[in-house]
Amino acid sequence: MVQLSGHSRSKLDRIRYHWLSKSPNENFDYTQYRYLIYDGTYFHKDGCFISLMSPENNKTIAHTYAPKEGFKSTYSWFESLKDKGLNPLCITMDGEQFVMKAIRLVWPFTKIQRCLYHILRQGLSWLRTFPKTQAGAELRALLMRITAIKSFKDRDLFFDLYRNWYLTYRDAIKKLPNTTVAFKDLKKTMALIHHALPDLFHYLNDSNIPSTTNLLESFHSRLKADYRRHRGLTNTNKINYLSWYCFFNNSNIS
Repeated sequence: MVQLSGHSRSKLDRIRYHWLSKSPNENFDYTQYRYLIYDGTYFHKDGCFISLMSPENNKTIAHTYAPKEGFKSTYSWFESLKDKGLNPLCITMDGEQFVMKAIRLVWPFTKIQRCLYHILRQGLSWLRTFPKTQAGAELRALLMRITAIKSFKDRDLFFDLYRNWYLTYRDAIKKLPNTTVAFKDLKKTMALIHHALPDLFHYLNDSNIPSTTNLLESFHSRLKADYRRHRGLTNTNKINYLSWYCFFNNSNIS
């Protein structure tokens, strides 16, 4: 950089810290954004970067930095965005219960689309690669179908298969000792699917609704990879760096 710019390293550092001492001003017409993707990503123990992205233009339209992802960190943020005109039809997100509670309080008529990939990934992690029971093996095979559901016919088949699985193994699972790993894994996965089912397939009714948060998660991965080259920033400079990163990324999107 010194050779390319013709400036000394100390001057480059002064320029860098001048801009890191402030955050960019970015104005959005929030009334136009009806479909959103929500995701939060942690920077070790230093806090959580929380973003909303428009799947229509891949722009990060809002973000905040909080000690922890949850109701306290998102409710007032959502309220401020609502005051600016944001009123989404649907938000695609993972299963963070307290964030979903905040969304439903701020926007009671907004649909929440549960990320299919999060359901798949979490369920498979609990059931493991080689489940210890036949019920677990069949439930794992059923979960593997979830991200391939592209039509109402696929959805109805998934519902039927899950209902049949539940009726077949419900009593056997109840008889498993509560202390066994197999019991705990099955119970957690069943609860995951049961609570997510009402919000799993909104995207089938509206093609504008993303079925996963992959778009925003991919952006967060790139952001964190680039940030690692700038570790050692103060917390304020780090937050401003993340804001500038979003600003320039948005600027590069036509």
